[in-house]
Amino acid sequence: MRIVVAPDSFKGSLSSIEVANAMEQGILAVFPDAQVIKVPIADGGEGTTDSLIKATGGRYMKNKVMGPLGDIVEACWGILGDEQTAVIEMAAASGLTLVAKEERNPLITTTYGTGQLIKAALDQGIRKLIIGLGGSATNDGGAGMARALGAKFLDSSGNELPSGGGALITLERIDCIGLDRRLAETTILVACDVNNPLCGSRGASAVYGPQKGATPAMIEELDQALKHYSSIAKLTTGKDITECPGAGAAGGLGAGFMIFTSAQLKPGVQIVLEATDFEEKVKHADLVITGEGRTDFQTAHGKAPVGVAALAQNYNVPTLCLSGGLGTGYEDVLHKGIKGLMSIVAQPMSLEDCMDSAAELVQGATSRLCQIIRVGMNMSQIK
Repeated sequence: MRIVVAPDSFKGSLSSIEVANAMEQGILAVFPDAQVIKVPIADGGEGTTDSLIKATGGRYMKNKVMGPLGDIVEACWGILGDEQTAVIEMAAASGLTLVAKEERNPLITTTYGTGQLIKAALDQGIRKLIIGLGGSATNDGGAGMARALGAKFLDSSGNELPSGGGALITLERIDCIGLDRRLAETTILVACDVNNPLCGSRGASAVYGPQKGATPAMIEELDQALKHYSSIAKLTTGKDITECPGAGAAGGLGAGFMIFTSAQLKPGVQIVLEATDFEEKVKHADLVITGEGRTDFQTAHGKAPVGVAALAQNYNVPTLCLSGGLGTGYEDVLHKGIKGLMSIVAQPMSLEDCMDSAAELVQGATSRLCQIIRVGMNMSQIK
């Protein structure tokens, strides 16, 4: 029996790699002769670097870069096993977790550090980048990233603007003469699972600003600043990205990639599955087991387990899902290629206890699932 295990992380308790290891142990307890192929995955957010490094035999890199508030942080990124592709999570340099709750202010936070990581990858000779956009602390439209790569953002007096999304309201001109020319010869895949435009009621500021510390007044200020920014960007590059789906991702960093590079925005799980060569691994499998921390109505809208199931379904390989918990609308995934699912929790317990015992719970649930599969296999032999 050939079983592919392809779980996402159980956020706050287990990485996708740890989940895959626990699933393997659970499978082998019931099917000791099974061939288990572990493909830890992610959807472009937290854990994407770890998943791709482990799946491809890559290596970790670290650089000291500018954090969201201008301080220095040590950010981790990776080079995949092909030695030609880098993976960067913008949150490693410009993420919300790097800013204390009382200091969150999207008027001044910057993506400059993300640009520095991109430059570090280019300096290593890398010409293919995978960028994850989840977990940003910023709302600067990617201006900080572009500045780190050589662009200049100038006011009416020719002075460079200060960092942050709020300053963009005074933007008069974007000077791209110094923009790193290596970007033009680099393939950039941006993991983006949202379709928000840059501005308006569904834009970066209105939808994601509050979690970054924005008040209603700040949201209006930031939205106007991004609208002005997009108009200046159009004059500079000829690109009108204001209404482009995904432009509002990560405080407008999606827009920044559209403006200053030839990046492609794609669903994060699709990028990860392609980078890990998941299709080749699933072709001859008998079963796929995926999972995530919580499965609910959101999962059906393109989250990692559904992406796994869709690809497995192309080869008539059934996919089962093990989740930390099942929320409202979890049944929707049964119409998206997942053939069955269950919670890893076998008895009433607190969330804290579940998280503390997550590895044991995943292993136990996988064994229970495999025991049910074995019964089904025996029944299929009954004439």
